[in-house]
Amino acid sequence: MILVTGGAGYIGSHAALALLEAGHEVLVLDNLSNSSEVALQRVEQLAGRPLNFVQGDVRNRALLKALFASYPIKAVMHFAGLKAVGESVREPLRYYETNVGGSIALCQAMADAGVFRLVFSSSATVYGEASLMPISEDCPLGVPTNPYGQSKLMAENVLRGLAESDPRWSIGLLRYFNPIGAHPSGLIGEDPDGIPNNLLPFMLQVAVGRRQELNIYGTDYATVDGTGVRDYIHVLDLVNGHLKALNRLQEQTGVSVWNLGTGKGYSVFEMVCAFEQVLGRPLPCRLRPRRPGDIAQCWSDPRKAARELDWKAEHGLQQMLADAWNWQRSNPHGYAQPQPQRIAMPAALAS
Repeated sequence: MILVTGGAGYIGSHAALALLEAGHEVLVLDNLSNSSEVALQRVEQLAGRPLNFVQGDVRNRALLKALFASYPIKAVMHFAGLKAVGESVREPLRYYETNVGGSIALCQAMADAGVFRLVFSSSATVYGEASLMPISEDCPLGVPTNPYGQSKLMAENVLRGLAESDPRWSIGLLRYFNPIGAHPSGLIGEDPDGIPNNLLPFMLQVAVGRRQELNIYGTDYATVDGTGVRDYIHVLDLVNGHLKALNRLQEQTGVSVWNLGTGKGYSVFEMVCAFEQVLGRPLPCRLRPRRPGDIAQCWSDPRKAARELDWKAEHGLQQMLADAWNWQRSNPHGYAQPQPQRIAMPAALAS
């Protein structure tokens, strides 16, 4: 059985589905703070088999102890955490407590239960504002420009120290670039709580009519067109990398690091243009100043994952955007059901 923390979230739900389809038994732990149990119901629908779900927080040590005592967990995929760059700048302590403290609590429970195989959801933000592109795993770790990235780097350092202290640990640090897309069925996808912090979810909500216009933050970066450049990867390719890493960790101990990206960067303007082609209509946009914590450009060198995991991204940008739009168009309010409008009763009938 594989424990998937944060398994009701965007990436976690796709990973839970992939694990079920690969024949694994799955236990999801999620506090539903930025996710929905509906996603798990749809995962079961797509997989044609059930999973186990416990609602709770990864920082709850008593709960973790009970889970490892009650279920035959053999390995963990750890997605539970906070991930919005802008929010982390406003609430840094919350990010450190959840992303670092939660990882520590999880690892203590794993060690107590004799479970030592862990796939950790990290981020390319640990490289900071790298001067050379593409970014390989050999690039020096920088000083992340926001508390979100700092919390991921701190968690990585905790895991490195853990593996150095005990040779039984087998840990994979998967450094994501920018996951987008959705399952092609349109049943599961990204459903951020509140105002989206990432580019594509915001574009999708504008396209579906939930928001008036897209804010483009920063047009004066030293990039091809002045807007930020990122490496976008389909969520299905991303979770396939997790399964490959999980299998690889059965064969080795210590800490392994793999970038998961496509190796190609797209600017914000290029993303908007490509999405407009999928939509068949223009997307209203407004240019705004840079946001604190954002960097100019970031894309991956994924050759190490290709060499060691036999993995590479298969989906192109148009497919990523088409699958994302299929999800949003099929679920304009995400997993939530729209609230019915109240119709005022005529006074004559109310009396």
